[in-house]
Amino acid sequence: MKFLIINGPNLNLLGQREPEVYGREGYQALCERLKAFAAAHGSTAECFQSNHEGAIVDAIQAAQGVYDAIILNPGAYTHYSVAILDALKAVEVPCVEVHISNIHRREEFRHKSVTAPGCVGQITGLGLYGYEAAMGYFLDPRGKR
Repeated sequence: MKFLIINGPNLNLLGQREPEVYGREGYQALCERLKAFAAAHGSTAECFQSNHEGAIVDAIQAAQGVYDAIILNPGAYTHYSVAILDALKAVEVPCVEVHISNIHRREEFRHKSVTAPGCVGQITGLGLYGYEAAMGYFLDPRGKR
């Protein structure tokens, strides 16, 4: 499988921004970890990060016919980006939404995901392992895609 891992605003600051919430592992280390996980399962993973909503929409649209699955952490866009939701619904590339922290145990405004309805599922609160769990879902032949 070919995975596209999309990370939204401020995820480039992993390891620096609120390490008590997001951990101490940096963004590059996360990408290397996910590429190694994919390779160990006969797959590939490409990481993309942007602080700009339009760039994320462009990446989702460009995934059509190129990637088998998207793993998306939309960051703050989770809570208000109808544009990202519409892009997810417009392509035939299944997506799992991932959140490092448990968004349901945080501030009230973080409890609602506008983008999740465009995804086959959501993983929240498992730390960086959530990305691997999402990839594992697609790699498992029992996964409902």
